Amino acid sequence: MRHSPASRTPPGARHQSAKLRVGFVLMHNFTLTAFSSFVDVLRLAADEGDRSRPIGCSWQVMSPGRRPARSSCGIDIQPTADLGDPGAFDYIVVVGGLLHGMPPLPSAVAAWLQRAATAKVPLVGVCTGSFVLCRLGLMAQRKCCVSWYHYRDFLEEFPTLVPVADQLFVVDGDRITCSGGAGVADLAAQLVTQHLGSAVAQKALNILLIDRPRTADSAQPAPRLGGGPGDGGRGDGGIDDARVSRALLLMEQNLAEPLPIAALAHALALSPRQLERLFAERLGESPQESYLALRLRHARWMLANTPFSAARIAADLGFADGSHFGRAFKARFGETPAAFRRAAARPARRSAPAEETRVFE
Repeated sequence: MRHSPASRTPPGARHQSAKLRVGFVLMHNFTLTAFSSFVDVLRLAADEGDRSRPIGCSWQVMSPGRRPARSSCGIDIQPTADLGDPGAFDYIVVVGGLLHGMPPLPSAVAAWLQRAATAKVPLVGVCTGSFVLCRLGLMAQRKCCVSWYHYRDFLEEFPTLVPVADQLFVVDGDRITCSGGAGVADLAAQLVTQHLGSAVAQKALNILLIDRPRTADSAQPAPRLGGGPGDGGRGDGGIDDARVSRALLLMEQNLAEPLPIAALAHALALSPRQLERLFAERLGESPQESYLALRLRHARWMLANTPFSAARIAADLGFADGSHFGRAFKARFGETPAAFRRAAARPARRSAPAEETRVFE
């Protein structure tokens, strides 16, 4: 049987000669889509067609003792290597998954990631892998990209850090964080572009039936907001304009100090008049009305789930004073903050509104 020259090259030598070398560390209950999307872009970029030889790119999945890692869907992945020299990689990717109920990070993995950071190896957190990097103190003074779904979880656990929930991924020096999902393929394509060229990255995406890569600052697809009482008449069940979705995400990230509508419009490369028109067309209300609705829905959540006084909540959400907050709350929900809190404290009510744990649920 004849072998190509590449197949006669020892695996270790192929890894060292590759232009892009990536190591993966999979958390327990990691998200399979995030991992597989990243690997498949590397695989397709590494060779001609889809022959999958690790020539231009190489990758290793690592764990202490090569112990299998279980994904959130129950499929186990067998690592290809133990934890070795982190300097052998151009990037080390931490793939997270289910946020709650996750066992403590093994001390060997924690120490190895710290070692990688000391060696200045760029660390990448995808999905909730960003939480892992933050828990290790490796994101201090860095911007951190998180999914809109975990935005409030992040704020509650890391109040001193800066989360970004309206972009697909964020590059901040030698730390890269990605919200997860399909955006992981876009991140992988950007790394391939940097190391092997845009044509190679586009070829990989084309085989995956992805038309073109999205940039880091592309908006995360926002959840649809269901219509209901007090929700601005959004009876169509959702938003089909990415600019409106992104504006809402920016609003949620700036509840305490509401941004001027002109600043929101500028961030979206729109004029205030264009933004007003989009909100009227898509939501049937003005940006100011939507902004107030988000702040009041968050206030309602805080009344039901925190011990903070109404005055403290009013201050935290940018209301002029408690009276202003109380009037706005009653106009929106038909009862005062105090009456709502009393009702929410009853056992039957306390367990009911699970959908209110986040603004976008």
